[in-house]
Amino acid sequence: MSHPAKNNEDVLDKEREFHDEWAATIKPSEVMVRETFTAATSPESAWLFKQMGDLTGKKLLDIGSGGGESAVWFAMHGADVMATDLSPGMCDVVKKVATHYGTSLESSVCNAEDLSQFPDNSFDVIFCANVLHHVDIDKCLGECARVLKSGGQMCSWDPVAHNPVINIYRGMAMEVRTEDEHPIRMQDLKIWEKHFGKVDKEFFWLSSLVLFLKFYLVDKIDPNEDRYWKRILTHEKENNWFYKPLAALDKILLKTPLLKWWAWNIAIVGYKK
Repeated sequence: MSHPAKNNEDVLDKEREFHDEWAATIKPSEVMVRETFTAATSPESAWLFKQMGDLTGKKLLDIGSGGGESAVWFAMHGADVMATDLSPGMCDVVKKVATHYGTSLESSVCNAEDLSQFPDNSFDVIFCANVLHHVDIDKCLGECARVLKSGGQMCSWDPVAHNPVINIYRGMAMEVRTEDEHPIRMQDLKIWEKHFGKVDKEFFWLSSLVLFLKFYLVDKIDPNEDRYWKRILTHEKENNWFYKPLAALDKILLKTPLLKWWAWNIAIVGYKK
């Protein structure tokens, strides 16, 4: 449908307000564009970027662009980028970040469940990082499939619902996340298969989640004062000695089907027929 359901308006308003407040705290010069795709502790984005191939001249839609890490990175690599976010504040930030990095893109306020401002078959690639667990997945993927060109890619990564350790963290970090989040479950893959002809996936972070325990128990970092999923980038170099051996172990452990769904994050690529 063209507009979010009335009973969903409160959720959208809370999400918009939360992210507008966050946007007001972001300094464009401090947004970690390169690190988001090159840091050892950012394997999800690196994997998805590899799947995309050469972006030169491709029309790319970034949904939920936030501070602009991904949208600006793609623009730096030759894509014609439309950055969208539910938050007007975040849309302002992404344009400033693009200017800081010497590139350009377009930006528009947009609900991920309603892409009616874009015609059918408009984009070669859609990128949607850490967004699907905030929205109606079926509505969002349906709209993405509609605006994606034949043969195009829908790329996303999100947290997985099934790990008890990360669920404890979610319960502790309520001030830096929204209450309406719904991490990805096994059955959600059926929604991807409904909308796309081929679906590839990769899982990340299992034993390496011990890094979160280090933040809490050793470094004494309050999970409501510093977003752990941001800290893995901002403090990458000082934690690599701890993280890298565990990440290497994860490459072995995450080959086991049942263990995969205990990972922290899943990256998915859907290909439109």
